[in-house]
Amino acid sequence: MITLSQILPFAAVSLGMVLTPGPNMIYLISRALCQGKRAGFTSLIGVALGFIFYMVCTALGITALLLAVPLAYDVLRFAGAIYLLWMAWRAIFGGKSPFEVHELQPDSPRKLFTMGLLTNLLNPKAAVLYLTLLPQFIRPELGNVLGQSLTLGFTQIAISMLVNGLIIFGAGSIAAFLALRPGWQKIQRWLMGTILAGLAVRMVAEGKH
Repeated sequence: MITLSQILPFAAVSLGMVLTPGPNMIYLISRALCQGKRAGFTSLIGVALGFIFYMVCTALGITALLLAVPLAYDVLRFAGAIYLLWMAWRAIFGGKSPFEVHELQPDSPRKLFTMGLLTNLLNPKAAVLYLTLLPQFIRPELGNVLGQSLTLGFTQIAISMLVNGLIIFGAGSIAAFLALRPGWQKIQRWLMGTILAGLAVRMVAEGKH
């Protein structure tokens, strides 16, 4: 059975990561600005399905690895730490503002859904996010590794959908606010980079549960 000591830190990390601009967020903001909130939410459903696909595949793989090859946990742990350090570097030194929204042509609901799905499926960060983060919060000694993986995964998806839904509602205001405030963006980048780097150090220092 999963515990609050697993869910709460994982939820905090998930919230920090979803607030870091990426392909999904930029696509949803652009779509909401160009075609309205309904188009944004239709695209968000496709994004959610992409998350579910990656999360279920990863949960099944993690379960098999942890049960069959104990060494796999350490491999995932160090790979996850390296990846998070890379993300921390990208968060701090990622270049120009990601909120330079591009114009998009109006599309049908079916195409909006498909594009939202493909935007997520073609984003390798979505797959690596689950592969590197989930094992760090799973406790094999509590049993039901698959259940823990799915619970954590759906927690991340719920947080992502809630945040992105709020972003769609306020797409215009949020994009304008962030685009005109490079100082705030710099603070956000350093804060997120520090959090990711701290988590990477924690992964290596704590070792296997």
